[in-house]
Amino acid sequence: MGAERNRFRGLGPALITPMREDESLDLDAFDEQVRFCVDGGVHFLVPCGTTGESATLDPREQLQVIERCVEAAAGEVPVMAGAGTNNTKEACARARAAAAAGADAILSVSPYYNRPSPEGLYRHYMTVADAARVPVFIYNVPSRTASNVTSTTLLRLAENHELIAGVKEASGDIQQVMTILRDRPKDFLVLSGEDHLTFAIMALGGDGAINVAANEVPKMMSEMINAALAGDWDAAREAHYHLLPLMRMNFVETNPVPVKTALEMMGRGRANFRAPLCELSAEHLGALRQALERAGVDLPAGDTEKPPRKAATAARDTR
Repeated sequence: MGAERNRFRGLGPALITPMREDESLDLDAFDEQVRFCVDGGVHFLVPCGTTGESATLDPREQLQVIERCVEAAAGEVPVMAGAGTNNTKEACARARAAAAAGADAILSVSPYYNRPSPEGLYRHYMTVADAARVPVFIYNVPSRTASNVTSTTLLRLAENHELIAGVKEASGDIQQVMTILRDRPKDFLVLSGEDHLTFAIMALGGDGAINVAANEVPKMMSEMINAALAGDWDAAREAHYHLLPLMRMNFVETNPVPVKTALEMMGRGRANFRAPLCELSAEHLGALRQALERAGVDLPAGDTEKPPRKAATAARDTR
């Protein structure tokens, strides 16, 4: 099991889900994005997570995206497919379906809205792991789910199910992360779920990241992660600070609105979203472009003051 888990050490882009103007899936554009990331040196792929707008994908669409990801990866890197929801029975069904579609592991978000107790979370994940039959990574993101998978609950799960292989930690609580890193079982992976904390978490002993900026700059993010894994902290730190403005801009409004907008600026498809998400506020377009340029991204010439289509004018909650 250790060797199987170690396939997910390193960098996994939290892949966007490209869409057309009518909000239908653009799977050809998705193939291109997968190849862009693989060619950039990422270690694994993560479709159908938060950045992939999983909350508005129906189960059929989710499977389509996972199947295309597996095909486009062409066996070069493994796939960790987002397959969680807040209904345990449905989460089990989605985990089984994702594994059947070729996913090498499952990323299962903590049940949102329900706000289960620690015991409820424990039972949920034990049941999902029983159903999945492939490694399961817990996705802890309290800002989205309104509940925290505490270190006590997480370590209990890690110790009691061989298929619970790691965590995408996006609590923002470094003390919690340190407790997990100190007390985790052997081979249990801790992946940063917040771009700006990746360097810090890896310096504390973390194993990599599931990362939004890897959609835009997969090569640079891969180099940063590889440097950290090799213990070259000077190079990793330099890369971290070089990319930090872009990492921050990716969350200036609700993810994935900024990153999809950035990819459009880069000439990599249109920034279409599924409602209720909508275009990036006009006030942030210039700063986003500047962050890309500061990161060293070559952008096509264009008007930096106007969005490619009518944009929302009010800032939105970034959480």
